[in-house]
Amino acid sequence: MIKGLLFDINGTITDILTNECDDQVYRVTANFLSYYGVMIEPWKLKDAYFELNKKQRHESKEEFPEFNVGQIFYEIIQDHKTIEIKDIAQLADSAAIVFRASTRFQLKPYECVNDVLASLKDQYIMGILSDGQTLWALPELRAAGLEKYFTSFTVSGDYGFRKPDPRFYDIALKKMGLSPEEVLYIGNDMYRDIYGAHEAGMKTVFFKSNQGDHEKHGAEPDYIIYHFSELPRAIKFLSE
Repeated sequence: MIKGLLFDINGTITDILTNECDDQVYRVTANFLSYYGVMIEPWKLKDAYFELNKKQRHESKEEFPEFNVGQIFYEIIQDHKTIEIKDIAQLADSAAIVFRASTRFQLKPYECVNDVLASLKDQYIMGILSDGQTLWALPELRAAGLEKYFTSFTVSGDYGFRKPDPRFYDIALKKMGLSPEEVLYIGNDMYRDIYGAHEAGMKTVFFKSNQGDHEKHGAEPDYIIYHFSELPRAIKFLSE
């Protein structure tokens, strides 16, 4: 019996467009940091961001490593501050948020997501399991008006590893207080979502949205939807 629904965020319930290669992102972020005595040219900030991101993942011992954006900006601030800063970690988090806001060109729920989630909220325990940074993922979920539908949130940036690591799914299930057989996973990526959830013992619904890897990677979804309004029908079918 399905008692819980576990959702990915970007590409599944939110249609988001970001661009970390846009030079204006680094101009805005460097300008922001300069107000706090951190002096770094935009092109140097861009190089440092990508180099530290790559370094974190390369030095990780995890099979599926996740980076920590707060730590990236902490190191940048530490290396380029010209005055004493009381709370570098707090400034690093703020810089990471300014950075993300500058990269974002679109954020909206997919059509019918609000109506569908509202109709499911009182019937199932609903949680989030998503790759990303908590500094970004939860505020974006809130900005899209979707946070209110979920009782648990599991984001890879808090753990240092990401989907399809089986531990990641186990953490989310424990937060929900449910077994894999009781949870249906809804995602838009055949490998990170469908394969990973299948290996964790969950039934899966693949949402063929405009994002994600649509190629099969050793696991078939139990149901495929092409519009979010089809999700209740999928749940009903997989519950029978």
